[in-house]
Amino acid sequence: MKEFERKQLLERVNREGATVGAQIPERIDIQGEEIDLQQFVFEIKRRDTIPPGEHERVDQAKRNLRRERLERLQRIEDNEVSYEKGEELVEAIVGIDRALNALEQLRPVDLEQEAKLQNAADQKRWMNFLKKALGRGDGPSKRGGR
Repeated sequence: MKEFERKQLLERVNREGATVGAQIPERIDIQGEEIDLQQFVFEIKRRDTIPPGEHERVDQAKRNLRRERLERLQRIEDNEVSYEKGEELVEAIVGIDRALNALEQLRPVDLEQEAKLQNAADQKRWMNFLKKALGRGDGPSKRGGR
């Protein structure tokens, strides 16, 4: 591959907004293992948060995707491939970036915050129960008139 072609491919990978409109690859070979990447990302993303049992699995997937992205990019940088193969690698890299973006946007379930919210809701229900039980509930005010 010619030097200007290599630079052109690298520019496409590093271009801001390169992932806009890009598709997450349906299947991808990572470290010799075929992965249903699109299905995995959509399955996890559908939940909007990372459940505690899936946290390690998602972290491992992100590490593997980053490693695979770097290896593919290195092949272009080292000029080890033809221009046609380089174009294929660019498409795969942009797809990997798209998958990583989707996985990075997920937020882990914050168990401590969830416990605090649950505790506050329990206290509020308890206080409402006590007010009703003591006759200070939702009825009209017992204060004097105007």
